[in-house]
Amino acid sequence: MKTLFIRIAGVILLSAVGGSAWSADTTTLIWHGHAAFDIVTPKGKVLMIDPWLKNPMNPNAKDGKDPLAAITKADYILITHGHFDHVGDAVEIAKKTGARLVTNYELGSNMAKLLGYPKQQTGFDTLMIAGGQITIADGEVVVDMVPAVHSSGLGNPLAGEKEPEMAYGGSAAGFVLKIKNGPTIYHTGDTAYFSDMALIGEHKIDVALVNIGGHFGMEPAMAARAVKAVHPKLVIPHHYGTFPVLTQNPKEFAERVNKMVIRVKIMKPGATVKFKGKKFLN
Repeated sequence: MKTLFIRIAGVILLSAVGGSAWSADTTTLIWHGHAAFDIVTPKGKVLMIDPWLKNPMNPNAKDGKDPLAAITKADYILITHGHFDHVGDAVEIAKKTGARLVTNYELGSNMAKLLGYPKQQTGFDTLMIAGGQITIADGEVVVDMVPAVHSSGLGNPLAGEKEPEMAYGGSAAGFVLKIKNGPTIYHTGDTAYFSDMALIGEHKIDVALVNIGGHFGMEPAMAARAVKAVHPKLVIPHHYGTFPVLTQNPKEFAERVNKMVIRVKIMKPGATVKFKGKKFLN
């Protein structure tokens, strides 16, 4: 009886992560718009990728709402590169939740020094470089940092007459997340297409989160070419529609990918998808 009570209490405790449900046998993926995703693992660990939650596509950021108010838990924050729309609200979330920072070493160091990311929540165990691999979340998640063709400047709060507008943000990257009893997820970051993306596909990707907005990343046609190289089971486009210069509609991209007999899921900002093991449920 005592064991049952503890299990029920644990489910109640972890049942709300920014309003999203948690289940012991599923992996949950939430899109907040732009490149910002939450992943809730089968054991309830919360990973936030490029958490710009205040982006204008996020329904929780409209009409004066504070999208950070509902956040009660975050264990890790993963940043693909140093641009403002990917670093986003990471520092504020980290101070609120105690989340550890997973990003490239130079960016992590400068986020602590210049932006105030709590230094005790960074370190050699979670800061890395493309080509490296770490295990987090008590062994439940293996993180491979993979290359991305992009830039990575960090907005410099000390900018002035003698200080540059941008501080060094290390090398841009993507992440491959291998979740125990869950899917293998690839977040492209803002990369351009490059032929070695086929090597990323050797990780046997279940779901690829692919930037399609163009201008600062892949145009829809090249994003489809990247999908062909990686060949995931499921594709979810992101990084579009946020600004006027970006592609506004994922229709062209979806049509190209569908011709490859690869499933495309067009998510709405704020929406959730779930996986049981590696199987896509919705």
